[in-house]
Amino acid sequence: MPEINELMAQYSERFVFLAALAYAVAFIAFAWDLVSYSKTTKAVYAASTQASAARVPARVGAGAGVDDAGLDESAQEGPEGRGQRPSSKLHSGVGGSGVDAVEAQTAGDSMRYGTERRVAARVAVALTVLATLVLAAGVVARGVAVSRVPWGNMYEFCTTGGLAVAVVFLIVLTRRDLRFLGTFVIGLVLVMLVAASVAFWTPAGHLVPALQSYWLVIHVSIAVMSSALFTLTFAMSALQLFQSRREESLASGKADKLPFMRLVPTALSLENMSYRINAIAFVGWTLTLMFGAIWAEKAWGRFWGWDTKEVWTFVIWVVYAGYLHARATRGWTGTRAAWLSIVGYLCVIFNFTIVNMYFSGLHSYAGVGG
Repeated sequence: MPEINELMAQYSERFVFLAALAYAVAFIAFAWDLVSYSKTTKAVYAASTQASAARVPARVGAGAGVDDAGLDESAQEGPEGRGQRPSSKLHSGVGGSGVDAVEAQTAGDSMRYGTERRVAARVAVALTVLATLVLAAGVVARGVAVSRVPWGNMYEFCTTGGLAVAVVFLIVLTRRDLRFLGTFVIGLVLVMLVAASVAFWTPAGHLVPALQSYWLVIHVSIAVMSSALFTLTFAMSALQLFQSRREESLASGKADKLPFMRLVPTALSLENMSYRINAIAFVGWTLTLMFGAIWAEKAWGRFWGWDTKEVWTFVIWVVYAGYLHARATRGWTGTRAAWLSIVGYLCVIFNFTIVNMYFSGLHSYAGVGG
């Protein structure tokens, strides 16, 4: 076997550390984008409300054909009888021109890019690109150090997985304005890198015999990309739950307590996008299961042995199969579909962490110190 290049291994760890720092700053920038937009939305809403209230006395003085209370029909719909349109309409973007202008500048349900120059979001995306390039250098350096693909233990799975999530997110960003997901997606990437460096760190070393196969490249690469797509849909499903509750609150005439959610499309749009991405990821996970069985036959002489890792890989497949089937044929939409998607991703996390660390079996080499 070739010797381990300790110098390249050290460079790899430094690259991962620098990438984590850059992702941390990008995370802050994405969060700042949401916070600053929230303040802008509140200011526009306040200005629109004041302008609406100021117009009513003028119309009354001009004898514009209003009733004795001095309000026309649309003004009477106001929550406090002051010539103000219902808060639910204002918050949904159909009241005041100022609010309409803000709504027009967001991605909207189509998730296309708007015309607004969101400086914080642009900085966050730029930092994400930089961090991803640095992390890619770290992953490649690890591979050079060990003279193989760097997917032999949980440390390497975390760093490669974080890279895959970031790359998938950036690729999707070229077609859809998903910057509203940045805080959640980059936050998850940051957690993966911190976990790799703190909890799962493993020195550079050779693979155990069972992993010394070309099936490692095929099986693990598809599993990592599928998991990256599941990560995106997890973030979308979580936001869908918040947006759904917000929409119900606004429909009942309550004040908008989460104005930054204007950057996020409707719950239905999030659900539809999540469903399409989950369908693609499910195909990848099906291939992961199939190729894993073929690899098991090559390595251990059987396609299936009810090993803990194999069982949980199948459980994940069943959960997402149930999600796709229930939504497509049984009408499981809305929050139920979102919760199924979230449960599926929690199974992915459980399979990667708890199963790898605390369950012994033929796949125990994937744990710390593999």
